[in-house]
Amino acid sequence: MNNTRIVILDTETTGINKTSLPYINHRIIEIGAVEIINRRFTGNNFHVYIQPNRLIEPEALKVHGITDNFLKDKPFFKDIFNEFLKYIQHSTLVIHNAAFDVGFMNQEFDMLNKNIKKIDRLCTIIDTLKIARKLFPGKKNTLDALCTRYKINKSHRDLHSAIIDAYLLGKLYLLMTNSQESICFNHSIDNSKIYQKSKKFIRSKDIVLKTLYAKPVELASHITYLEYMKNNSFCIWK
Repeated sequence: MNNTRIVILDTETTGINKTSLPYINHRIIEIGAVEIINRRFTGNNFHVYIQPNRLIEPEALKVHGITDNFLKDKPFFKDIFNEFLKYIQHSTLVIHNAAFDVGFMNQEFDMLNKNIKKIDRLCTIIDTLKIARKLFPGKKNTLDALCTRYKINKSHRDLHSAIIDAYLLGKLYLLMTNSQESICFNHSIDNSKIYQKSKKFIRSKDIVLKTLYAKPVELASHITYLEYMKNNSFCIWK
């Protein structure tokens, strides 16, 4: 069984920079993270709203509905950093469109001026957008589109939410990677006993198997069918 600790991560932000890197002049306002171990949700999640020390853009507000007034009494990133870093350590981070969230995270790390390694140096990153593009080339592969494609219920989600989207992405990731990676053999089993039991099913060389031949009516029926195939399809084997 795979014991890798997986953390599904999503963020919401004050907006995006459309002329250069998305995170320039913008900040994270919500982090949602969901833990999966042995392909099961553990309930050990991380969720926090963050005071960005700047206003939220109207376009971003339409996406997540988080207001400036709501964030007034929330902690700053520097206040939640240690707890967040402790939570994601020794894990594989699963993120949809990872470059976006990783860029914002690394900017927040840099602004602390603590010589912290970039998040993609601290954790292994899996981008589900890249997985989706391999599975469904040429198709729309947003989180919404993939949830619809995999029939994941998102009726409770009116707006984007980091913690809700992380949970939806977790379900999506499990479905997208739902294939057997390896066969585990139990080496504690005494194979000699299995062999002794199976010997009685091995045919003796002295036994002659009876051969059953087709009856004339069966042969005639077969020939008729071959003629039908020849006349009604592109047949190259008769």
